[in-house]
Amino acid sequence: MTLVRAKKHLGQHFLTDKNIAAKIVESLRPEGKHKQVLEVGPGMGILSDFLLEKTEYEVSLIDIDTESYEYLQKKYPQLGSRLINADFLELDFESRFDGPLGIIGNFPYNISSQILFKVLDNRQQVVEVVGMFQKEVAERCASKPGSKEYGILSVFLQAYYKVQYLFTVKAGVFNPPPKVLSAVIRLTRNETPELDCDEKLFWQVVKAGFNQRRKTLRNALSSLINKEKMVDEPLLDLRAERLSVGDFVGLTKKITANR
Repeated sequence: MTLVRAKKHLGQHFLTDKNIAAKIVESLRPEGKHKQVLEVGPGMGILSDFLLEKTEYEVSLIDIDTESYEYLQKKYPQLGSRLINADFLELDFESRFDGPLGIIGNFPYNISSQILFKVLDNRQQVVEVVGMFQKEVAERCASKPGSKEYGILSVFLQAYYKVQYLFTVKAGVFNPPPKVLSAVIRLTRNETPELDCDEKLFWQVVKAGFNQRRKTLRNALSSLINKEKMVDEPLLDLRAERLSVGDFVGLTKKITANR
């Protein structure tokens, strides 16, 4: 079969090292929590080869690239409708998958944050993610309060998932090689079905705090708080990067109570 061309506009960098591909697949730990796995952007199927050897879950593949889709149709004719030619960001998970879902992929770096927010939007169904990201994005996802990498994505992901930085991947194992290092992380859904606060306000507080991260929260959140009622709130004297997920939940509850 004719090889698929990596397309710059789709952010494609095809993994070529089978040992790393096997290691990524082995990083999936369904442990009975899900029996369905969706691979995003399979390209020419280097991860798919290992995924389809597994018997503990059913594998589906999704790729927006028609050339990849046609290549994979020939390579894996047994997949049938489980090979999807569509945009992952537009996929309706509930109508396509019945029950809990794991997601895996060598994700396109140009939409990596969008992929993670898509996961967050479907957090009640997506119970595990194993993915290759630009190293900088992977570090941001796993970073802790007080670090310069800690930000909006860190807080939102860690509110609902346990985030583990697994390993770093050098550029030479891709075709074409990216200009950055890559890394694989695992997200495992935590035991929090919903946050103990107004979730919509929580998202507003986190976004407002980090959008002006050089300011204290008292200034960054000025449009969201009652300044007179919260004059003695110590968390407001800190910058957003100092607060844990629990701190943000607690602050959201106080803002709600003092409006």
